[in-house]
Amino acid sequence: MGSPAFASHIHRAPTSGHVRHTRSHHKVSRRHHVVRVRGQQAIEPERVTQIQQALIKAHYMDGQPNGKWDSTTIAAMKKFQGDQGWQTKLMPDSRALKKLGLGPDYSNALNARDAKFSAPPPISTIPTDQSAGFMAASGVSE
Repeated sequence: MGSPAFASHIHRAPTSGHVRHTRSHHKVSRRHHVVRVRGQQAIEPERVTQIQQALIKAHYMDGQPNGKWDSTTIAAMKKFQGDQGWQTKLMPDSRALKKLGLGPDYSNALNARDAKFSAPPPISTIPTDQSAGFMAASGVSE
């Protein structure tokens, strides 16, 4: 027989089906876990009014807009998004807002505020070789 220093200990699973738990294996943390909520949590009343007006115009709501994100408004928005084949969420989907005509307004954007757009140059000013190249690339014949 070998010496005890070379003996191996075999760990076997319990046969009774009972597992013994001890507290020494579990480390208990005393720190409080802070949950950070992400994403938009509320909609401004002015925006809610705009959404309600659009839902009324699209025949998904009746009555007058009240600026409150209430159960009637939520149900109308869910129905609208579901009818489009989109996921129904509590917060409106950007596609739904665009479809309701409530997409972003860029009229006050820095580069659009004082923009002046001129008419394109007349075709006669485009060099003929450049024009021919465009025509050939597009597959359009004159």
